[in-house]
Amino acid sequence: MAISKKVEDILNKQINAEFWSAYLYLSMANYFESEGMAGFANWMKVQFQEETSHAIKMLDYVNERGGRVILEPIAAVETDWDSVLSIFEETYKHEQHVTSLINNCVDVAIEEKDHASVNFLKWFVDEQVEEEASVSEIIDQLKMFGCQGNGLYMMDKEFRTRTFVDETKAE
Repeated sequence: MAISKKVEDILNKQINAEFWSAYLYLSMANYFESEGMAGFANWMKVQFQEETSHAIKMLDYVNERGGRVILEPIAAVETDWDSVLSIFEETYKHEQHVTSLINNCVDVAIEEKDHASVNFLKWFVDEQVEEEASVSEIIDQLKMFGCQGNGLYMMDKEFRTRTFVDETKAE
């Protein structure tokens, strides 16, 4: 059964939102690079890769279901922040927004009685729970360390070791 136009449209919006998210995280990575924080930059580059893989997973799904993917221009993203904490607070708010977008995709799939899409989107619902929890933990650590000195240095050093694992392929 081909994907309905409503589900195709909402997934197209989400694909474009995922690419925008990737672009945002790449901008954050470049900001950290300019501030001499290679570990934090690496953390954001991994986020960039994750968001790109999410977009590709959705793109492949729409194509597999006989839909058509329409890519839109990527809108400009922020390029400057006040602090490490402000970046992660923005990241947390952004992930909450993405969660609401994913939930909206699920709502449309349910409305359309598209059980295959509901099942497909469950992976993204679970992923968003992990994303929000991960960023929330980083914010807590930054607040505990006061965003400076040895604590910030240790986090930067730890974040240098983060590597991208394409969870979208781990099924």
